[in-house]
Formats: sequence, structure tokens, C-alpha cells
Amino acid sequence: MKQMPWWVWLITVVVVVAAFVAGVLMGARGPADTPGTDDGNGGVPPTGTVEPTGTPAAEDTMQVRVYLARGDRLGALAREVPRSEAVATAAMTALLEGPTAQEQAWGFGSQIPAGTTLRGVTIAGGTARVDLSGSYDDGGGTLSVTMRLAQVVYTLTQFETVERVEFYMDGAKIDVFTGEGVMLDEPSTRGDASFEDVLPAIFAEAPTPGAVITSPLRVWGTSNTFEATYAVRVENAAGEMIAEHWGMATSGSGTRGTFDATITFDMPAAGTSGTVIFFEESAKDGSEINIVEIPVVFGP
Repeated sequence: MKQMPWWVWLITVVVVVAAFVAGVLMGARGPADTPGTDDGNGGVPPTGTVEPTGTPAAEDTMQVRVYLARGDRLGALAREVPRSEAVATAAMTALLEGPTAQEQAWGFGSQIPAGTTLRGVTIAGGTARVDLSGSYDDGGGTLSVTMRLAQVVYTLTQFETVERVEFYMDGAKIDVFTGEGVMLDEPSTRGDASFEDVLPAIFAEAPTPGAVITSPLRVWGTSNTFEATYAVRVENAAGEMIAEHWGMATSGSGTRGTFDATITFDMPAAGTSGTVIFFEESAKDGSEINIVEIPVVFGP
């Protein structure tokens, strides 16, 4: 047998070593990064958007939250939308569609002017830059303007990658919004003082209306109540109480705090309706005040 030339051996060794090193580096890095998306969210799935209980979304869909007006206060809703890596864009598109017929029956509406369209969303460094069509600033008084801004800010900041929102219209950054003279020269956050005017005293983020719930049930949100107290009652279809929880948020009495609790109860028949009721007990006379009712369905 003819002996292999020395230079062939050398090339073989170099190739083998290079392959080994590449494999080690790939293993340390893990799978390749998700390609960039049109909203800069890098394929990060929604955080805090999927109901803690209930039927999971189908493989080709995902759940996001949209924030609509419920009377003169903000409310949270879950929407099932086509699955996409551009989750912020998907959530904004769902928001601009306005309330469904069922959501209208629950008392939801929108202060975003009809015909407003999304021109784009980009996210970088915790800031979402949302570009809307010029009709976004059409008409409305102070309450309407504050609500439409809150709807967008809360919808976008549901995601871990977004801490603040900058507004643009038709490609131009907004510094003064509408004839009401609302200043937007700084990015908007959930903590903006003006949003307190459109938030309910008890802002329930979970469960959302129409959620399929089971026991134990996680309830969470924010509140600004006397001495930070709040209560939650679960009722069956007949309006009978099957569970009640009393708790305290992280702050209250003029400062909005957070609450997060788990409630256990004996499950009613699967498929029957129920209500999760958030309220505060009046320090004056013990009556229930700041009531927020969330219609739900009991799961299997």
C-alpha cells in the first residue's frame, strides 16, 4: 500500500481539529439566535399575556392582551391572534381593531379614533417606538386623549422587552399631543401620573373577561385603595359565593401598588359561567365599593 504523503496527514488533522472546535463553540452558544423581527422583539414570547388557567392557544395562534376602555376606566382583555414573532405588532393590530361584539356586550369600547392604523413598531433598549396614522390625534377631550394614550402604553408594556413608549404619527415624533396640549417629549410609562385618572381603583389584569378558570385561580393586578386593602369573591352561575379572598397590595392610600394571590375553591360543573368580583370594603360604612366584575367560564 502506498504511504500517504505527510502534507495530506497534516491537512486531515487540521480539518478534524477545526470541526471539533466548532462543535464545542456551538454547544456552548446553544441554538442560533432567532432572526430579528419587524418589531425588534427578537421572537420573545408575550409575558403576562397568557391566562394562568384555561385552554392553551392552538399551535398556530397565541394570546396577547389588549387594553380597552370599560366606561371611563381602562380594562384588560385577552385576544387570540395568529402566531408571530412580531408580538408587539400583533398586539397593536388587535388593539386597533377595537372591541369585538362580545367585548362590547361586556361594556368595553375604545377611545382610539376609528380608522387609526399602525405604520410600524420598533423596540430597542426597552423603548417601543410606535408610529400611528395621523387620525390618532383626532378630537376628544382630556379624558379621551389620556385613555387612548394609556391603551397603547399598556398594550405595548405588557412585554418584558418594553419599559416605555415613544409616540410617532406619520413618521414624525410627537412632542405635543392633540389640542389638549398633552406633553409627550419624554417616553410614556405605566407609571405616568396622568394614567391614574383612567385606571380603576382596583385594576384586575387576571383573570380577563371570558377566561376559562380552574382551581387554584391566580388573580393579579394593581390597586390604589384605602390602606391597600382589596377583596376578591368567586361566584357560580347562580350568584352564590364559592370562594373569597381578602388581601393587601404593596401600597395604597394614594400610591398604586401591586397584588398577586391564589384562590382555591370547589369547582362548579365544567362549562358553566361564573364571575370573579374585585372590590374594596368602604371604611365609612362597610359597603362594597370600587367593584370590578369579570365574567368567566369554569373549566374541566
